[in-house]
Amino acid sequence: MTVSPLAWTVLTCLVVGLLAVDFVGHARHPHPPSMSESVRWTLGYTALAALYGLGVGLTAGWTWAGQFYAGWLTEWSLSVDNLFVFILILGAFRVPRPFQQKALLAGIVIALVLRLVFILAGAALVARFSWVFYLFGAFLLYTAIKQIAQARAEHDSDDATEYVDNALTRLVRRVIPTTEGFVGNKLVHRHGGHTMITPLSVCVLALGTADLMFAFDSIPAIFGLTQEPFLVFSATAFSLLGLRQLFFLIDGLLERLVYLPYGLAVILGFIGFKLINHALHTNSVPLLNGGEPIALVPEPSTGASLIVIVGTLAIVAVTSLIRTRRNA
Repeated sequence: MTVSPLAWTVLTCLVVGLLAVDFVGHARHPHPPSMSESVRWTLGYTALAALYGLGVGLTAGWTWAGQFYAGWLTEWSLSVDNLFVFILILGAFRVPRPFQQKALLAGIVIALVLRLVFILAGAALVARFSWVFYLFGAFLLYTAIKQIAQARAEHDSDDATEYVDNALTRLVRRVIPTTEGFVGNKLVHRHGGHTMITPLSVCVLALGTADLMFAFDSIPAIFGLTQEPFLVFSATAFSLLGLRQLFFLIDGLLERLVYLPYGLAVILGFIGFKLINHALHTNSVPLLNGGEPIALVPEPSTGASLIVIVGTLAIVAVTSLIRTRRNA
């Protein structure tokens, strides 16, 4: 796929424009969004991603469009898992409901910047060292197994998971003067000739850096579906941009998705296998088959990947609904 500087410029303007609309239209006037508002905006971002993929198909080809859709669906499904952590962070910092939109939006901006760095670094590694796919694939398989183990442990335990400050937020609290409580929805407050940050700023930093640990899973996962950095960042951006309204839409419903961790494990495991299989097909490691390709299993097509991802999410939704209704 040949990506011109104009395409990157259009994507950047689109992302910045959507963030500006969110900041001016929502975060600037703090309010807890209603269910209908969250539904409208979630559907709007979904439709926008669908139109973007259509544009990719018309301008670059439908193979690339399929890779974008597969990457976006994967990133979107993995970002749902982020919401569990976001709920813990907002609860730990006791962020008032009207201020949560601004905290989430600012945290997403930090996450976008950090993920862009990860994507560019990952693209450089993939382009230079094909054996990196072995590492990415093995890590995703390990993550899938760990996801299942954690889900089973949480199911057997009645103890609620608590958020603990990471090293960066603890350092910020010690080094930078912080107000005792929230000052409206301000991130920075000046009083008595001194400039201080508010707990909302620390919460934003916690949200942004917490997303970083999810990037270790999601970035290798999307590289298993497409190695085009433009599509990787596009899928990542659209999944994160709609995350704020998705949070308010399914907040309180997440605990009903009892089989979500298992569904994510299936998706991660499938992409992990896909990465390792691709690495075998392009093998250049001398210790394996003398550095010659190993084509034991055909590589799954983009269409097959889409079927696995969409099918897994559908099964998770239906089986979770049946399980929660039976428990009720």
